[in-house]
Amino acid sequence: MSKLDDLRAHLRAIRTLTKGVTHGLPVLEAAEDPYDLFSDWFRDAEASGLLLPESMALATATADGRPSVRMVLLKGVGPAGFRFFTNFGSRKAAELDDNPRASLCFHWSVLERQVRVEGRVERLSAEDSTAYFATRDRGSRIGAWASAQSRPIADRAALEAQVVEAESRFRGRDVPLPDFWGGYRLVPDRFEFWQGRANRLHDRLEYTPRARSLDGGREADDHWEVTRLQP
Repeated sequence: MSKLDDLRAHLRAIRTLTKGVTHGLPVLEAAEDPYDLFSDWFRDAEASGLLLPESMALATATADGRPSVRMVLLKGVGPAGFRFFTNFGSRKAAELDDNPRASLCFHWSVLERQVRVEGRVERLSAEDSTAYFATRDRGSRIGAWASAQSRPIADRAALEAQVVEAESRFRGRDVPLPDFWGGYRLVPDRFEFWQGRANRLHDRLEYTPRARSLDGGREADDHWEVTRLQP
């Protein structure tokens, strides 16, 4: 290792304190629930000063397997899954309708941490989408009405004209949830937690549902198998 590489390694260790290259992931027995571990890591990311720690890459694919990926914002996580919102006319929504499986990736560089989540995707109820939409500022709600997401447009001026039209339509009253806009929930069947360590000997933990036998078949229960993977 060169002196420069050695310095970089030491800076990483200082920057991540006890959460990074000097500490690593917990022993398997101490990390039974991936949602708990994700919550701990997300709180650390928020405390680290990172801009938009809720940013996540969302990977989808068409029915014939053509992939695409983009950054979206996490808008809630719990035992039911990970939530995000979009225009139902967007490319991501069309792909999710045809192939309702997706993958998420969180990357928090300051902490040298990454979380990958895979699973099936389902639409949220209109009630859930309405409740979230009401929390957005008025400009963002107007924007949802004004933009036919992922569709071609002549120029910026045309988009701004659509914004003016939407503002005029809702002047003096509340901006309701569009029927073409709402939320999705990714219900995980795989987590992977990645923690950077010195010499690229990183820690990786994989969580997959523990299966149980039921009437001769197999059904996932609420518990998880934890496996340490080589870097």
